[in-house]
Amino acid sequence: MKRRSLLSLALIAFLSIFAAPSGLLAQVQIESAEPYKVGTFVADHGQFVGLVMRDDSLIVDLVAANRALQLMPQYPRVDVPADMLGLIEQYEYGLKYRVYEIVNWLVREGRLDGSDTPNFVHAVDSVDIRAPIQYPSKILNAAVNFYSHACEGCTEEELAERTRERRENRGVPYLFLKPTRGAVIGDGQDVIMPYGRDRIEYEVEMAIVFGRSGRYISATRAYDHVFGYMVAMDVSDRGGRPPGGYGMTSDWFVGKGHDTFAPHGPWIVPKEFYGDPMDRLHQITVVDGVTVQEARAGDMIHNIPELIEYASSILTVFPGDVLQAGTSGGTGAGRVERATGSGFLIDGETISATIEGIGTLTHRVVREQSIPDDLSGSQLPPTATYRD
Repeated sequence: MKRRSLLSLALIAFLSIFAAPSGLLAQVQIESAEPYKVGTFVADHGQFVGLVMRDDSLIVDLVAANRALQLMPQYPRVDVPADMLGLIEQYEYGLKYRVYEIVNWLVREGRLDGSDTPNFVHAVDSVDIRAPIQYPSKILNAAVNFYSHACEGCTEEELAERTRERRENRGVPYLFLKPTRGAVIGDGQDVIMPYGRDRIEYEVEMAIVFGRSGRYISATRAYDHVFGYMVAMDVSDRGGRPPGGYGMTSDWFVGKGHDTFAPHGPWIVPKEFYGDPMDRLHQITVVDGVTVQEARAGDMIHNIPELIEYASSILTVFPGDVLQAGTSGGTGAGRVERATGSGFLIDGETISATIEGIGTLTHRVVREQSIPDDLSGSQLPPTATYRD
């Protein structure tokens, strides 16, 4: 009996060290010599997960760099996933220490300096930037989570009064789901205005990327489940649905579900290199050179840990899932007029969404010109057919 107990204790001790996927050592203590971001890119040899380094000027092919590192005998073999979901799933279970080793080797050996860089190091302008995660199992969005967005078009006095009232009775967050594949696009890809839909607007949002699964995650433990942060846009169709039928004019499927309506990226900042977003969040939207949105975390009605607690009380979050924290005032629905005279987006405009410390998403707005001519009439109609 005593021998069996000792064996059990030894087994528990062993498993506590090697509890991570792929036998990764979870208890290593090592720091990264430089901060980095992570993203998904395409170069001549295909799509790859890369580290974004040196003020976002260099992209390091992570799998290729790991292959080169392992040619040296002092570095044990560690399998590095070739896709972002795999990286996120294993990151907090020891994989991040292998990434740190790669970064430290590159910095120590000067492999990121000058023109004599390895062939797995690319200039950022020589690669195509894709959406970092292809694709999240779900995108959770917080609706009306900034005081200024809850009072679009208000005077300063009205905003102050509405904010006071809301702070006294915040209630719980309002969340909705957005599609992933089809809706998610990367930096530089076009946002498509669906045929005949002319009330399309922009919303810049911080996207929280989960790194660990969880259910009933308390606000005090929320950041333990976070992998990192990226820029997102919640593009929206405010045209509603025609009258009749079920009788509802508001339609969240129509409003949020179109293809290309979930820009993500341009990359993800792991949480250890960003800090507390409630201390530093600063998000801005620019449309054709005009700043239409600007906000900081202090304008949030429900903070990020509260959003995580609420979301995880409804469903389990998994690595790679995304939670978007909401947008501020200044949206198209708020009638922020630009040179076009419209509050909504029009064909040919350029949207740029920036979050300080993360990066900028830039997209051109393109109107869908036609649809098939054999449709029965059951399709979503153009907005102009039922709205003046």
